[in-house]
Amino acid sequence: MLDFITIKEVKNNIGSWCREMRKAENLTKQELAEELELSRFTIAKLENGDNPTLETLLKVLQYFDEMKSLNQFVADKTKNLNDNQSLY
Repeated sequence: MLDFITIKEVKNNIGSWCREMRKAENLTKQELAEELELSRFTIAKLENGDNPTLETLLKVLQYFDEMKSLNQFVADKTKNLNDNQSLY
């Protein structure tokens, strides 16, 4: 059986994560938006799972000190791809 996850599920999970991180920091959407030089509407869209831009996502990850985790994930995946390349 395949374990399939949809893009919508991922966007919703990202939105939920952002909401919970914001609340843990006792920030309103407006306060987070101001910190990131974004609009409150952009934060609301992200938290609702509505097509965040990569730039928005990266700003949020950086603000909550999670950029390193994402970068490490990508670096590990890249290294694994390079390690698995054939010598022929």
